[in-house]
Amino acid sequence: MSCVESIRTELQRLIRAAPFRKFALVLESGNRVVIEHPENIAFDPEAKEPGADDFYVITGRIRMFSTFATVSSIALADQGGAAA
Repeated sequence: MSCVESIRTELQRLIRAAPFRKFALVLESGNRVVIEHPENIAFDPEAKEPGADDFYVITGRIRMFSTFATVSSIALADQGGAAA
């Protein structure tokens, strides 16, 4: 499994978790984006073709477009929004 597929699989697992728990995407740049609700992130979960690793985040004042290739890790966030 490639790194991009691994990130996509982990995102799907976290989004579908019951109860949902906030998590942070840690980007290669060092920036973090906290996903506070499963509807704050959108991507095509069935996309398999090369270059189909785009995702969109809308949360608070953040409007972000990126690719799974730029995500270096995913971590659960504590109640304050910091990665646990």
